[in-house]
Amino acid sequence: MLQDIPTPTLREASPCVLETERLSLRKPTLADVKAIARLANDRRIAENTRRLPYPYLQDHAVEFVRATAAAARETVFLIENNHTPLGMVGISWLDPDAPELGYWLGVDHWGQGFGTEAARAVIDYYFEEYSQDLLFSGARVANPSSRNILEKCGFQWSGVELHRFEALGCSTPVDCFRLSRGVWSSLKNWSSSTRRDG
Repeated sequence: MLQDIPTPTLREASPCVLETERLSLRKPTLADVKAIARLANDRRIAENTRRLPYPYLQDHAVEFVRATAAAARETVFLIENNHTPLGMVGISWLDPDAPELGYWLGVDHWGQGFGTEAARAVIDYYFEEYSQDLLFSGARVANPSSRNILEKCGFQWSGVELHRFEALGCSTPVDCFRLSRGVWSSLKNWSSSTRRDG
């Protein structure tokens, strides 16, 4: 099993594509900038995502894609369905001791199970590629849909904290969650995502 092979805590992630039943997850490129900006430029998304500004301009998307290309501490995927971008999902390594799952979908794609499907693929990738035993995440208390995604992925509630949201310009309560390698391993039968290195 991959989890039995010692791997470095942080390493330069190999460019790969994660595939699920309906989705393809790949590294975003500058060719995706217009689609990312169009999807992310919605107050409803920004108010539920800590670091997204609003309005979200094409320049923000260019900066984001360039930063993720240059930073080994980001593991970011563009979510696509039939070659149509839907949103983003990834692991933030801002705190190397507490890597955090984050995601957002364009509003037109809410409520169709895409968030859960994409999150599960990235969670599998995380536990198969890295040696950490815990993955963290959070959802605004006022965002039950995101909380539902985390619970369906096996995350367990660990408390409430205040976090600053750029688009709100203030701090707001966030439900905090954690997923252990043991819980993930027991739930691993949830999907049949595959990975293509390339």
